[in-house]
Amino acid sequence: MSKLNSNLADEDMQPTNTQDSIETHPIHQAKDLTKGSVQAQILLDGQVYTLRITKANKLILTK
Repeated sequence: MSKLNSNLADEDMQPTNTQDSIETHPIHQAKDLTKGSVQAQILLDGQVYTLRITKANKLILTK
């Protein structure tokens, strides 16, 4: 299991209840998004963002 997932408590992985509906949020592995590299391009409403994994294993998202 990844460091990210291993740091989350079981209650953090539960769906969020909002006014009679259950909402879940997807979890994506950063290294899957970058396909094993250190950078990925993410498109949102016609704008391209860059997701980068640093040498310190932190994420930076820039426009």
